[in-house]
Amino acid sequence: MTTHTPLDLAALGEDFARDPYPVYERLRTEGPVHRVWMPEGAEVWLVVGYEEARAALTDPRLSKQWSNAAESFPIKSPSGSHMMNSDMPQHTRLRKLVAREFTSRRIEALRPRVQEICDALLSQMLAAPEGRADLVDSFSFPLPMSVICELLGVPFLDQAEVRRWADAAISSQDPVERAAAAADAARFIATLVEQKRTRPGADLLSALIRTVDEEGDRLSVDELMGTVFLLIVAGHETTTNLIGNGVHALLTHPDQLSLLRSDFSLMDAAVEEMLRYDGAVESATFRFATESFELGGRFITAGEAVMVDLNAANRDAARFATPDRFDIRRSTAGHVAFGHGIHHCLGAPLARMEARIAIRSLLEHCPDLALDLSAPAVRWRHGILVRGPHHLPIRFAAN
Repeated sequence: MTTHTPLDLAALGEDFARDPYPVYERLRTEGPVHRVWMPEGAEVWLVVGYEEARAALTDPRLSKQWSNAAESFPIKSPSGSHMMNSDMPQHTRLRKLVAREFTSRRIEALRPRVQEICDALLSQMLAAPEGRADLVDSFSFPLPMSVICELLGVPFLDQAEVRRWADAAISSQDPVERAAAAADAARFIATLVEQKRTRPGADLLSALIRTVDEEGDRLSVDELMGTVFLLIVAGHETTTNLIGNGVHALLTHPDQLSLLRSDFSLMDAAVEEMLRYDGAVESATFRFATESFELGGRFITAGEAVMVDLNAANRDAARFATPDRFDIRRSTAGHVAFGHGIHHCLGAPLARMEARIAIRSLLEHCPDLALDLSAPAVRWRHGILVRGPHHLPIRFAAN
């Protein structure tokens, strides 16, 4: 493998989607930063080293604002203004307004309901014939989507519809399909916001609509729309993939599964290792150089795009010993699965809580849980923004 010619990630196919880590390791042997072709057709700098990833995530010369992208950059700016595509001081302003309502108290109040939803979904799943099911369709997707419904105060989101446009907006390599998904999302969210304007409640969406800070500042319509999109997509994508990836790791490492079953006090550490070992968010979203500078021995030109591969950074042997070993007793301090710096994921506490409850409940309800080896091989999502299986066939009844 050479880094003189940009590596075409799309050309790596299913093998890369299934297991990208050997590619990242080979790249790291040549350096921490490389020029690559994205599946979406853009040429970017990809950061695969841990120290360089942390540095890039906090470097003020790398902007999240699409106005700093070079004119030749082929991917269009997403619609909506929110925390993930803004810099300081705008980012500070938006995060402050959202954090006023997205509080730890509001999240913690959801704990009993998360458990209730888990139990109901698992009861339905366990009724499946022949003791087999798809974990994604039966559990890891509907759980966080139901929790987002509870949080936003929406009686029921059309889950199939949301899944369709969210998957396309995040993972599609077709720009036309991505644009159509963005338009569908905008219409869907506009309807939700209008419903809450006319019938407000004690929920997060109603609070975001009416929240005003000490200086009288509030979210504009565009900012509100962008924030709701972020909450819906990030709120279910992150947790769906965290549960799917985590369960897959456990089922392919029976020694670690047995260890966790014998001592559920290891659950918090296990979830952190799941995040480090095979995180739900493959890469942070685009950053654009506002000036030319050097990063990891490579010269980044103003306007060029940089992607920080969080999962690659978390497998860097310079930071984590034997990084390709899944070990729920290891120290995971410093992992960057939820980012680093001012853009560290605001929803990380909710994702962690859901994953801890979900995985423990699954293991308690399913003492014979295993991968369904009679089903087709697990297919993984393409692209390097999110990581997770499309489906995860499991069996939960002993043969």
